[in-house]
Amino acid sequence: MTQTTPDAPVRRQRAQIKVRTLRTDRWWLAPLLTFLALSAFLVYGVWAIFDGSYYLDPYIAPFSSPCLTTSCAEGARLFGWAPIGDWYTLPPGLLILGLPGGFRLTCYYYRKSYYRSFWLSPPACAVQEPHGKYSGETRFPLIMQNIHRYFFYAAIVIGAILSYDAILAVVHKPLGLGSWILIANAVLIVAYTLSCHSCRHITAGRLNHFSRHPLRYRAWTFVSKLNAKHQPLAWASMFSVMGADLYVRLVAKGIIAFPFA
Repeated sequence: MTQTTPDAPVRRQRAQIKVRTLRTDRWWLAPLLTFLALSAFLVYGVWAIFDGSYYLDPYIAPFSSPCLTTSCAEGARLFGWAPIGDWYTLPPGLLILGLPGGFRLTCYYYRKSYYRSFWLSPPACAVQEPHGKYSGETRFPLIMQNIHRYFFYAAIVIGAILSYDAILAVVHKPLGLGSWILIANAVLIVAYTLSCHSCRHITAGRLNHFSRHPLRYRAWTFVSKLNAKHQPLAWASMFSVMGADLYVRLVAKGIIAFPFA
């Protein structure tokens, strides 16, 4: 405490703590588990993109849908189209990787997750981060996070396509386990997409009078309820899309017997 005159205000210096944190709980467990889970998803995604076993009628792996080149099996093409033609020779999944990938990468919840688990910025509440300075999302590359709302529109399209694939699978193989796995995945993907903060803002985030827009208010109320579940939906849809994709590939490889799939 600094010396003061009787009439001067008392000024106290901030406590200088030498240790990284005073927390005694296992604060490191949550970022560690997040790091492992997201790393597993990234590793699987890279493998799946380059794996050629992504289709066996009526199932198409979500990581390779929509399939837009002539190298795709005819049944795997979206509406039978191949708009990219035959000049594209790389794996079909690379064509759409940036759309759902960009949506998740810029998602508000996933930002928190990988900021804490990969960049340790900060790793947990009341834990000192190792970085000397912080500029927020005002500079490249983090300023690119601001295009999240545009990835939302692309994610809506991808969710619709995955729903279409799942419905086709149920129509052509209603008793197949894979059909219902794809349906469950489509439901979770769409729910996660609609629970997005950008979706909540788009529905009625800028309205001043809800009473004048009853339909948009109802939509906003519905999305707000989903938004409260954004974190669990983010994890559930991540594991569901990975599980559904792996299931289709195992069926296509013959590891899971197709008559019972």
